[in-house]
Amino acid sequence: MKDRKMHPIKYLKKSNPERIVAWMSCTLVALILSGCVTVGPDYVPPATNVPTAWHNKLMNGITEKVPAPAGLAKWWSTLNDPVLSDLMEKAVANNPDIGQAGARIREERARRNISKAGLFPTLDASGSFKRSSGSEEIGSGKETDFYSTGFDANWELDLFGGTGRSIEASTAELQASEENLQDVLVSLLAEVALNYTEVRIFQARIDTVEKNLILQDQTHQMAQSRYTAGLSGGIAVEQAKYNLENTRSQIPTLRISLEEAKNRIAVLLGGNPGSIHEALREHRSVPACPPEIAVGVPADVLRRRPDIRRAERKLAAQTARIGVATADLYPKFSLTGSIGFESLDLDRLLLTGSRSYSFGPRVTWPVFKAGSIRSNIEVQSALQEQLLNQYESAVLNALREVENQLTAYVEEQNRKQSLSEARQAAIRAVDLSQSQYKAGLSDYTGVLDAQRSLLSFEDNLIQCEGNITSSLVRLYKALGGGWTSLSPIDINPGSNK
Repeated sequence: MKDRKMHPIKYLKKSNPERIVAWMSCTLVALILSGCVTVGPDYVPPATNVPTAWHNKLMNGITEKVPAPAGLAKWWSTLNDPVLSDLMEKAVANNPDIGQAGARIREERARRNISKAGLFPTLDASGSFKRSSGSEEIGSGKETDFYSTGFDANWELDLFGGTGRSIEASTAELQASEENLQDVLVSLLAEVALNYTEVRIFQARIDTVEKNLILQDQTHQMAQSRYTAGLSGGIAVEQAKYNLENTRSQIPTLRISLEEAKNRIAVLLGGNPGSIHEALREHRSVPACPPEIAVGVPADVLRRRPDIRRAERKLAAQTARIGVATADLYPKFSLTGSIGFESLDLDRLLLTGSRSYSFGPRVTWPVFKAGSIRSNIEVQSALQEQLLNQYESAVLNALREVENQLTAYVEEQNRKQSLSEARQAAIRAVDLSQSQYKAGLSDYTGVLDAQRSLLSFEDNLIQCEGNITSSLVRLYKALGGGWTSLSPIDINPGSNK
């Protein structure tokens, strides 16, 4: 027991490796408990000044009620279109962008694990064999074998929080990648719905053109009959002919656009162009909007939109990186040690007499680096400022998108009402002009103008109805709807590991 009261250095010289390791462990714990500090700024979420209400007056069924989470998660169900719902499910399951975002989450999770590994000691095993022979002129000239094996350990103490800040940054990046997956999902579902709406718009426009072709062909035959009977001149026949063919010429252009929209949906679903044509072969009307739409208040949008939350997590990660850079100003303390065996004879390699070891603390402190460390801190601080500006920009853009779509939804409905009345007037004008032309009370110009106007109004009305639905889709996207349609495992792949 007397040896335990001697000077620590003398005690170490007379102690075995196990006692030395125990003493160093106690010293290590004391250092950790007494000296740990975390340098760099602590992250504080940015304050956001948002209006308490929307600038646009809410009307036509739009209310400030808080959207039901289940309804917003699958907002397309309000359109009551089973074909669209089926396409949405396939897009979530098969879209390659979703897979890419999921892989990014796994990447960031692995990076966080790498950062966490910095808190623990490292242990390396090694072994070697070397055969050498000296010169006969200056030595024995005999061959000598040398065997060695052992373990090397190193443990760097995170006394100033550099590793902790690195873990903090990695965790925030992982959370940002999860928000990115959700943002990809919001955009994907909106794109599928927008392209589906375009498919229905082009199908309806083709149907309208074909219906008007029947009407114009009947008028052309009537003009031909009157010309044959000598009741009118040949100019009416030619006018009816070019009006008919001009209308017919619109069909190929509409079919091209229809094909493009179908192929865009196929790619969004992770399929080859043409893979969903059979499912969309039947012509359907544009999905009708629900009578009431709950949008909440501006603050709800900021909490719900994944792109804003992603920008906030990116800012948090960069704030932590300032601490990582700041920690480089301070000394680094580590405990190193090795134990092994060395021998000239393989049979004696693992004997007690062949054992060797070394241990001790190590300190490194950057004395002169020409200002590179402080410059790196400045770099990381400037990057943080940039990400703060990006976050603020994301907030403003989100509010802008919602306001724009609120306006578009309301004004397109007003436009629809006017176009509906114009269409009814055009139908009456076609009937009157045809009756007067058939009775010989007017020339064919009135019929021509009336038929052209009817086709134009009907085509514009279809596009207006599509614009209303598209505005609703974009409004749901701006509100951040859709991403919660994934299960937690889908949103966070590998989270159970």
